[in-house]
Amino acid sequence: MEVILLERIDQLGQMGDIVKVKAGFARNYLLPKKKALRSNKESRAFFESKRVELEAANLERRGEAEAVAKKMDGTKLIIVRQAGEGGQLYGSVTARDIGDALKEAGYTVDRGQVLLHTPVKVLGTFTTAVRLHPEVQVNVECTVARSVEEANMMEQKAAEFLERQEDAEKLATADGNEESADEDAYASEDANALDGEDDANT
Repeated sequence: MEVILLERIDQLGQMGDIVKVKAGFARNYLLPKKKALRSNKESRAFFESKRVELEAANLERRGEAEAVAKKMDGTKLIIVRQAGEGGQLYGSVTARDIGDALKEAGYTVDRGQVLLHTPVKVLGTFTTAVRLHPEVQVNVECTVARSVEEANMMEQKAAEFLERQEDAEKLATADGNEESADEDAYASEDANALDGEDDANT
């Protein structure tokens, strides 16, 4: 089935593109969600007559999404779940759970906007993208733990690990600078020695 896209759709195209899709995908998603129109002479004429209006509305929605993305950027969610000794969850964390956690944090999103392709089944911290608009998405950090206290401990350990890594990188950089300085000094001494030999020969 050919449809005219009314907004950007990942892996399909941009607003106004005429693309071929499976009939089921069009009937069950694109058409009822008003993300596309059936491609025919009448709908193409309708789209062209509304194109400026649609593009303006899209720009407005994108601007609103970008404002929300700025606020959401850096958001850290804690999801409490029961788990065995090895960290395996009794159940899993899904896009719906992350959407619910974001709602509790004050954001209006649904599970379809959470780009978590595989349910989380172990304790730990992971990052997932949230699509706020076809052209705007933001990453959020989620920690799955047995309790809020355990999540805070995990975050503290992660921060300490990163701090140790940064210290190690700084130390390696300092050592490299010292070696470079020593090499420059040796090169200067060799050059002076050669100059001295030339003066003696003359």
